[in-house]
Amino acid sequence: MPIAYVDLHTHTTASDGTCTPSENVKLAAEAGLAALAITDHDTFGGLAEAIEAGKELGIEVVPGVEISTAWEGQDIHILGYYMEWGGERMQSRLAGLRDVRAKRNVRLAERLRQLDIAITVADVERLAQANGATGSVGRPHFAEWLVQHGYCTDMGEAFDKYLGTNGTAYVQVDRISPFEAIDFIHESGGAAVVAHPGLYDADELVERLIQHGVDGIEVAHADHTSEQELHYREMAEQGNVVVTAGSDFHGYRDGVVFHAPLGSRRTSLDVVRELERKARGYRDSSSL
Repeated sequence: MPIAYVDLHTHTTASDGTCTPSENVKLAAEAGLAALAITDHDTFGGLAEAIEAGKELGIEVVPGVEISTAWEGQDIHILGYYMEWGGERMQSRLAGLRDVRAKRNVRLAERLRQLDIAITVADVERLAQANGATGSVGRPHFAEWLVQHGYCTDMGEAFDKYLGTNGTAYVQVDRISPFEAIDFIHESGGAAVVAHPGLYDADELVERLIQHGVDGIEVAHADHTSEQELHYREMAEQGNVVVTAGSDFHGYRDGVVFHAPLGSRRTSLDVVRELERKARGYRDSSSL
């Protein structure tokens, strides 16, 4: 029997992707996947549409979210799967995280103007909305604006030069810690996974997150080298946590995919069942 595969990290127009949730599901079917996760930034806004599309196309949709946190001056992202995503408390907590993102955008635009780039948040919001965005604006939208207005040649340069951790316009805001995000995910009946740890250069933190109770590590990611994948696989196995994989697909900008094509990083559907089992354990514990 052939192995069924899943891509556990994709974004849609509900946050900073350029494809609608139903388009992501269609791409998953075309890629030969049995399932995919919708993991928009701090929102479940695209999930209902994706689930409906999944029913039509025979694709299992894994409910997910990517929570933005901060630790010692850099962004750390924690993926949550199978959380009880429809409740008022959940929606209120995520709305608070999106408010922080909005404040970051204001400071980011201010910093870019200090660098003689004539940009406003409203400019970026108009661009995002013109491209079908229905959720909050993120750094990829800023990068797209910088490319379209000739300040950068491509998205990669925009992040390297201005928006990434080492960029001249990078700003940090008061976010929750990754430890708080893990607790929040568990309290909400979900399984927590460290997203793309190779981007942080913070293995000591990853070890601490394992000790804190994180359920998995995203080992295969578009921005990981083969050496990093081997390293984090060994770390996950030693820590007895789940090994996951995701493309971090954000759609297409000017015909170029960002980060990687949907389905280009995939793992067995057995991993989904393990995440689902862990999430069920947290729900059962909270009901005792």
